[in-house]
Amino acid sequence: MRIGELASRAKVSVRSVRYYEEQGLLTSTRSASGQRHYTDSEVERVALIQALYTAGLSSRTIAELLPCVDAPSEANSDSALERMALERDRLSAHIADLVRTRDSLDGLMVSVRAHRAQLGTVAAADR
Repeated sequence: MRIGELASRAKVSVRSVRYYEEQGLLTSTRSASGQRHYTDSEVERVALIQALYTAGLSSRTIAELLPCVDAPSEANSDSALERMALERDRLSAHIADLVRTRDSLDGLMVSVRAHRAQLGTVAAADR
């Protein structure tokens, strides 16, 4: 199938398919005129790539995980699980940082509200 059909069947843009190929996540054969051609199995691969992106993984990390799909083995599965655990730890640390930042902002908002309330009290006293 050609790139447009793959994109349509996988429910992604043609640009995404090209990007996946540029990143080494997807391969195609080329016709004599240079048109890309894909197999039916590439539809499932694109769906997997999309799921991995949705899980917050980068193209570099996805490339590290794909050997588990391309050459299934216990060693490749173990490697993929270890890599995903590292990514999960990274995301958890980022979430913790965001929570601390949000809590800091909440504290500032409490201070501003208190200050604003005092301004209202002072303005009422001046009347």
